[in-house]
Amino acid sequence: MRSLLASLLLLAVPLAAAGCTAHRPQGPEIPGDMSALPAYDINPMPRERLRTGGILRWPMPEFPVQWNFHHVQGSKGVVNEVLQGVMPYLMRSDEKGISRPVPEYLDEVKVVTRPRQVVTYTIDPRARWSDGTPITYRDFAAQARALSGRDQRYRVAAVTGYDRIAKVERGRHDRQAVVTFARPFADWRSLFNPLYPADTCDDPRTFNEGWLNRLPVGAGPFRVESVDRTAKTVTIARDPRWWGRPALLDRIVFRVMDPGAAPGAFANGEVDVLDAGGDANAYRRALAVEGTVIRRAAGPDWRHLTFNAASPALADVRVRQAIMAGIDRRALAEADLKDLDWPIQVLGNHFFMHTQAGYRDNSGQVGRYDPARAQRLLDAAGWRRSGRYRVRDGRTLSLRFVVPATQQISKREGELVQAMLARIGVRVDIVPVPTDDLFDGYVLPGNFDVVPFSWLGTPFPVSSNRAVFARPRGGNIQQNYSRTGSAELDRAMDRAAAELDPARARDLINEADRLAWEQAAVLPLYQRPQLLAVRADLANFGARGFYDLAYEDIGFVARTGR
Repeated sequence: MRSLLASLLLLAVPLAAAGCTAHRPQGPEIPGDMSALPAYDINPMPRERLRTGGILRWPMPEFPVQWNFHHVQGSKGVVNEVLQGVMPYLMRSDEKGISRPVPEYLDEVKVVTRPRQVVTYTIDPRARWSDGTPITYRDFAAQARALSGRDQRYRVAAVTGYDRIAKVERGRHDRQAVVTFARPFADWRSLFNPLYPADTCDDPRTFNEGWLNRLPVGAGPFRVESVDRTAKTVTIARDPRWWGRPALLDRIVFRVMDPGAAPGAFANGEVDVLDAGGDANAYRRALAVEGTVIRRAAGPDWRHLTFNAASPALADVRVRQAIMAGIDRRALAEADLKDLDWPIQVLGNHFFMHTQAGYRDNSGQVGRYDPARAQRLLDAAGWRRSGRYRVRDGRTLSLRFVVPATQQISKREGELVQAMLARIGVRVDIVPVPTDDLFDGYVLPGNFDVVPFSWLGTPFPVSSNRAVFARPRGGNIQQNYSRTGSAELDRAMDRAAAELDPARARDLINEADRLAWEQAAVLPLYQRPQLLAVRADLANFGARGFYDLAYEDIGFVARTGR
């Protein structure tokens, strides 16, 4: 799942030429607001200045079980990071969030909007799956059917856009897919990213189970070499059958690592990347590591609290609004972001980030810290003070705040929320759970009252968020973990998705956002820092913002004799 701009003095000067000495990065002055941050920071460098070979060791926070990204259990950032090296992503976004076809997969894309919107994809004749099967229109057609939402046996993460496709047909030849929309869809570039083979999507059982603990096929610059459940590592290696620019790296090794152990592993040279965006201690420790650069960018990722409206305690929107009014979002942002050299700005929108055109703070009264209002709302909902906490019908108003056991940021947020809500008579019980089980064991089945995590965005505000707010239908919640919604909000998002004029679309998205605030199911906190500590000689990799990395171009600076 997924949602930029200006430039800032980099934390450290990257290696300008081979053979430069290592250096320590220095923390900069904290920018006044998000617009002072760079759009992306990846040390861009031409391939001829990089060496062929080497291994990138990349830690990941959990070991995925489901590798079908379009499955409700597979739509995770960690899955996406691996798949971008091995699967077809047909569109690639630049630092401004503008997506263009990837030439290794698509020779041409043509779009007409009248009388109906039709997108014609002409596939590169060299493009084929790792089992030798050509990539054809059949793959497009099967994926469109599976993700349309019409067959509830497919446990899909999102139907947005696919539910507007009327048909997918063969064009002049098998290598041409003609996609006809029943209704206009402005974010059509978000579709078929990634693309899966037809035999994955032709059958619900294969869709749901065929990618469990395995990646059976791919079509990218890397191939899956191993998935080691014991060591909790996934290794992808350069694929000699790739028809595009050969990957510079020999391998990328993804390794599950306890967040508490990651800073030490980075300092000791065991891994080459450290995500320091959620941990001030990790960030400060990385600043002291020789040969390190901190890459930073204003990206589409946002921290939030999700409320389970299916929980008896939170079914009443007045109670959810009261709890939101009882949470000081600024205090949470300050606690999370202090010492990270990052602007402390509370996010007032569910669809747009501060740095995107169209951003407006629509939080209004719902998002304002107002304990007195919280008290009035709880009174109106029938929850009365009885000693320290509020009760109704003999029950105490209490919440299970579920946190991944290895993430200190979530634990701290829980403790702060616990103290804040105690002031308005709401009891909060912090429940640590195994990090690998957070989503599959708690969030997806609704085994929580409040849960903190970060959504990873894309350049497409509606496409990447509609499944989060759309009303659950037929038992499929998609990514609406709050399990609530309204017909009015659905219609507002649909109008925004159909609007082809960008300025008008931004207005419609903000209309939808105001309704999302009234729903009081997802409480945005802040635009999450993209702060990556990396080796100074690593190029074409780092804090990407809206920019999509080309994995084949990631590499290490070539070193010459000294």
